[in-house]
This record gives sequence, structure tokens and C-alpha cells, in this order.
Amino acid sequence: MRGAILITMSVLVLAAGALQAAAQPAATARSGGGEDDQPGAYASPSAIPEGTIDERFGLPRIENRRLDPIALPERPDAALDLNLPTIPAFVPQMLPSPTIVRSERALVLNARLEDEGEFIPEGLVWRLFSETLNRDGQLQLVGVAKGGQAEFDVPPGGYLLHVGYGRAGVTKRVEFSGERTSEVVTLDAGGLRLTASSTPSSSDPIRSDKLTFDIFRQEAPERERQLIASGVPADAVVRLNAGSYHVVSNYGGVNAVARADVRVEKGRITNARLQHRAAELTMKLVRDEGGEAIADTAWSISSSQGDIIRESVGAFSSVVLAEGEYIVVAKNRERVYQRELIVEAGHNAEVELIVNATPPSPEDFFGSGD
Repeated sequence: MRGAILITMSVLVLAAGALQAAAQPAATARSGGGEDDQPGAYASPSAIPEGTIDERFGLPRIENRRLDPIALPERPDAALDLNLPTIPAFVPQMLPSPTIVRSERALVLNARLEDEGEFIPEGLVWRLFSETLNRDGQLQLVGVAKGGQAEFDVPPGGYLLHVGYGRAGVTKRVEFSGERTSEVVTLDAGGLRLTASSTPSSSDPIRSDKLTFDIFRQEAPERERQLIASGVPADAVVRLNAGSYHVVSNYGGVNAVARADVRVEKGRITNARLQHRAAELTMKLVRDEGGEAIADTAWSISSSQGDIIRESVGAFSSVVLAEGEYIVVAKNRERVYQRELIVEAGHNAEVELIVNATPPSPEDFFGSGD
């Protein structure tokens, strides 16, 4: 109730102000810079009460009705003339000159694969170390550069330089006199490209994303061999220092593995093809020959001695196996289906286990022996 009284009083004060403003001369509706030129209050004529008295408070009562819009004065055009200071034009930005300034105190470095060979234009990583050890007792890295030719503007003194080219690299000590000096580093490196085939008589390489290679440094004994590169895809060129390496070819990741020792010659790409005796098979469980594969099938592949080689779940089971004899077991809805299988090198095939078929005898796979 108290809040209602306060609101009513506020409305009445506003109405009284409107009556007072209506009585002001029209000359006060001007805009200017002085106090007498300030615009007065404007109110809609329909908002002025018509003399009705509220019997509760003895004050004019304003009826609830739609009010006409208030006509606001228009600013004279002179008010839009802004006296702003003159802003000077922007000065064009001075860009650095593209001309490369030749430093007379630089150590210039180039590398090549073999003696008297051409300079390597790109793909190098240069690292320059100071001979002075830091607080941790390690060599202090002075600078790093990537690409072909590199330049280091450093103080005179002795430095250790390492240049890497793929997985090939060499370290060399250089002495810098303080004048422009050129150094050429010979890497004695080459490239190795690896492929594999599935049969000795096949001239076509294996085209599969399941074929990868691991490259080891050839050392004896085998357990101490250092891994140089792993998961190398077929036909990729790996840059290596010249020398002998041990290569392991993994086809499918189960038991199809081939090994070979390869020698990389400096200044050239060595192509090596490894020999796999394996095949890629896709197995499925069907109700009838040539039918659709049954989903949610658990697969188990064992050697002829009973050792489990691989297990998987799905409508299909795709696997690469080395040539030999295997036992394939498929389990679906508590029912187990089994088949003996002979894998021949290079004979990729689709193998079906038929639900409605008569269980075959071993002679169907291995022959009668005659």
C-alpha cells in the first residue's frame, strides 16, 4: 500500500512539472550554449489533467488513457558543425629491403653425400655447439639452421658441428677465425628403398598397407642391434649413412616375417626386395556356400601343433599367414565350427566355413596320400 502511494505521488509530481513547462514561453525551446538557452520540458497535451480531483488525496487525478506522442525539437544544422583538429595522413610503413646483406663475419656451411658430389640443396638440419661446457656439463647449443646452405654469424673460436640428413648424420669440429669462412661437410650417405614379394617367382611387389619394415644397425650379437627406423612403408626412401644394415619385413603382424642384410652405398639409392612366403586370407562363416557372412562370430587360428596364433571377433577375419598348416575355429551362438587349412605362399584367398555343410574329413584338405 505504501509503495502505491509513493508511485501515485511521483506521477503527480511529473504532472505538475508538465503543467509548469506548458506555461513557459515558446522562446525557451531553443538549443544553445547559455543557461537561458537550454531546452525546456516537453509533454504531450493529452497528458495534462482536465481538473478532476482525487477525493482521497485532494490532488488532480490523471485518467488512464492513450497518450499522444511528444514532439521533440529538431537540432539546428549548426549543431552538427564539429570543430575537430586536423588529422595528418598516415605515413606509409617502411618495409625491410628484400636484399640479403652479405655478412663478412659468417661461417658458411654446405654438405654433400660423397666426395666431389654436388651440394645438397635442402633437407639438412645444422646444429652448432660451443666447445665450452655449460653448468650441467653439456655442450652449449649456439644455433640451429634448416634447409641447404647455412650461415652462422658467431665469434671466433672452435665449434662442434652436427649436420643431419634424414637418418644420416655426421659430427665435425670446425675452427672459425672471425672472417668469412666456408666449410663443406661430406656425409658419406645414401638412400635405401625397400619392397617385398610373396613368392620367389613373382616379379610384382606386395601392394598392401599391412607391409612395413624395421631397419637396424648391423652389429653382433643380434640383441645389441640399434633400431634406426621402424614402421617404414614400402617404396619409401630412407636416408642413411653408408654401411651395412639388418632389415626386418613385417607382413600382417602375425607370423609373416622376412629378414635380410643390406648394404647402403654412399651417393646412391639402394633398392632391396625381401622375400615373403605368405598369403593374405579372408575368412567368414556362412549358412550356405557363397552366402552372407554371419556377424558376431569369434575366430581362432591355431598352428597344426595347437598353438593359438590369432583371435578376433567379427563377420570377417582378415589375416596374413606364413605358408603352412592351420586350424581355423569359428564360434557363433554357442556353436563351434572348425576347418583345417593349408596356406600356400602368394595364394591370397577367401575361406568359408559353412554352417549347413557336412563336416569334412582331413583327406579333403591334405589328400589321401596316394
